[in-house]
Amino acid sequence: MGQPLVYQVDLKELQGEGDFPCPGCGTLISPEDETENVYVILNTKVNGDNLEELVIQCNQCKSRIRLVGLTVP
Repeated sequence: MGQPLVYQVDLKELQGEGDFPCPGCGTLISPEDETENVYVILNTKVNGDNLEELVIQCNQCKSRIRLVGLTVP
């Protein structure tokens, strides 16, 4: 099996509470879900006290998703 697909989602472009479908399979990913049943956090990028980027993996299709747009100016 090859490398997992990597997608990028800009959270500033999302409507609502931050829920979004996985770009690979459509599974709903919610920032409120802390169970790791739907996704797991693989990596974080921090600049000072600001979280700049998260890399998560969808547990359904194993796609990796870079979440950007986390910092508020």
